[in-house]
Amino acid sequence: MPHHLMNLRHVPDDEAEEIRALFEQHDVRYYETPPSRWGISMGGFWVHDDDEATRARALLDEYQRERYENQRRAYEQGMARGQIGGIGSMFRRYPLRTLAACLAIAVIIGISLLPFLRLG
Repeated sequence: MPHHLMNLRHVPDDEAEEIRALFEQHDVRYYETPPSRWGISMGGFWVHDDDEATRARALLDEYQRERYENQRRAYEQGMARGQIGGIGSMFRRYPLRTLAACLAIAVIIGISLLPFLRLG
């Protein structure tokens, strides 16, 4: 019976490549199904054997823990350097672009609400 190890929907290409390399390095006999273009099927990594599934899940758990730590560290470093942040940091770095985007959002909201505002 097949064992689904991981959903590939919304998985970045670099992460999928790293998982393939991990499975190849540890001789995990897996197969892969791609996600559909229309979001109907999720795709993923699969194995047939129960023991192989247990081993592969242990490898995936360790990989995902390490990836989380690395991504978290990169995020915190970006925050410390001021490269990542909310609307305030975007406004400081790109004032005209941020102001134009906010203005465009306000116009779209205004146009969307206009029919409802005229009812009363």
